[in-house]
Amino acid sequence: MNPAMATLLRSQRIVEVTCDPEIMGGWPCVSGTRIPAETILACILAGEDDRMIVGSYPTMPLGGIEAVREWARAQGRL
Repeated sequence: MNPAMATLLRSQRIVEVTCDPEIMGGWPCVSGTRIPAETILACILAGEDDRMIVGSYPTMPLGGIEAVREWARAQGRL
């Protein structure tokens, strides 16, 4: 699969924060990645904008940062 097609497919899936014991020991991560939600939340709380976060985590799927925000709001952490 060419990189453009892979990016298109990745951007069309539903992105959420998930816990899977087989990925990162079950820590909450952005779905489809090994990016811990806690790490992204720390970036958000430190004042980093979305562009800075994606620059640091280029495998972040479209909607991943918003999924972390929703997850943090549901926990009363944002």
